[in-house]
Amino acid sequence: MQKGVERSILSVVRHDGGWAVELDGDHFGYSSDKEVAKAAANKQARQMQDEGRPCQVRVSGEHGFFAV
Repeated sequence: MQKGVERSILSVVRHDGGWAVELDGDHFGYSSDKEVAKAAANKQARQMQDEGRPCQVRVSGEHGFFAV
């Protein structure tokens, strides 16, 4: 049985009354606006992908999809 690709997970979550991006226990991209935090997560994900590091963005309270 083949194991799936290990990917980093960037999560947009509620944090200190606002929103932030969580990656490996670290928080960044703080904002009171969820859309701004999502943009920060997607920017980081694009940078990681460009470096050859697979990743996925998850947004708290939203359902989505990802491509392999």
